Amino acid sequence: MLTQTQKDEVLALARALIAQPSTSGHERGAADAMAAFMREAGFDSVMRDEYGSVIGCIRGSRPGPRILFDGHIDTVPVIPENWTRDPYAGEVEDGKLYGRGASDMKGADASFTAAGKFFLQSVGHRFAGEAYFAGVVHEELFEGVASRSISRIVRPDVVIIGEASRCNVKIGQRGRAEIVLETFGIPAHSANPEKGVNAVYSMCRAVQAINALPVAEQPGLGKAILELTDIMSTPYPGSSVVPAYCRATYDRRLLVGETKQSVLAPLQACLDALHGKDPKFSAKVSLAGQMLDCYTGSQIGGERFFPGWLYDPAEPFIRDVLAELHAVGQEPEVTKYSFCTNGSHYAGEAGIRTLGYGPSREDLAHTNDEYIELSELWKSCEGYMAILRALLK
Repeated sequence: MLTQTQKDEVLALARALIAQPSTSGHERGAADAMAAFMREAGFDSVMRDEYGSVIGCIRGSRPGPRILFDGHIDTVPVIPENWTRDPYAGEVEDGKLYGRGASDMKGADASFTAAGKFFLQSVGHRFAGEAYFAGVVHEELFEGVASRSISRIVRPDVVIIGEASRCNVKIGQRGRAEIVLETFGIPAHSANPEKGVNAVYSMCRAVQAINALPVAEQPGLGKAILELTDIMSTPYPGSSVVPAYCRATYDRRLLVGETKQSVLAPLQACLDALHGKDPKFSAKVSLAGQMLDCYTGSQIGGERFFPGWLYDPAEPFIRDVLAELHAVGQEPEVTKYSFCTNGSHYAGEAGIRTLGYGPSREDLAHTNDEYIELSELWKSCEGYMAILRALLK
């Protein structure tokens, strides 16, 4: 059990992180706060990568596995008028800590980083292996992209994703792809539409054909969702003009083993069939991509394709973690995340053994008056210490 002094330290770090506004690309303040705690705690090394993610390390005196705790320090923006509290004050009331990022996921960042300090204080360097603690940038926009740099630097054997799980153990998630569907027409005056080709009508035909496609399903993860999220025609507004271009975006939730080619191929086949019936129909499908600035001056981005992953609960590393959690009185369920995380890189792309464990509820992320229960903060810190003991034997 944590002492009151240790509880106070976890809370103080969580409040220090919350106090720093850190939307994606503006995480410097939160990174500074996390790095300062690591240095004061006596971590063996503290560094930042090119994107601005903070990586702290404690090293054992004997060779062993490399364990990485991954938690993002960026948050979604705040609309102040929708909050009844100061989103950056870190107010504590009725056993709850309020603030942007309290649940998603600065509470977890504080919890696992403090767990590293407490573990080091309890055993010194008398353990086998190395433990790394990462405050990751740009996750809200690019799940797993900034983590590619971290895994190159750390080369972890096991990764713990600290996203909210109510202190249950997560062994997988669906991935996510952002798909762009474009249709191309011929402009004309809307008083003479027969002289043009309306790209919006072509989009309607494409959407109807895509909606008729079968939906794949996978045991443990469910359906591979393909959901239309927006449509925009050009020119807009289109006064007296037959639109020559239309763009739609789909959110595609990915199952394990799906690739860029396997996801896009059936959509392209639909478009090819429509073109075969009507040569005036012109369309293409692709993955969305974007490059954005980091606070370090570097750029980050690429195609929006973040793979799914799933592990068997009988995997030895999962069994070891569960046994140690049981030993400290926790009874976690073994479930899957309902959303996408940095695990898309570690497990989905790099094949690194990964599980999720974190405080708070998934449905509190991105909400107004976001909060985390203090009991979850303490419980997760004890759980992270248990995980360290389980994997650094």
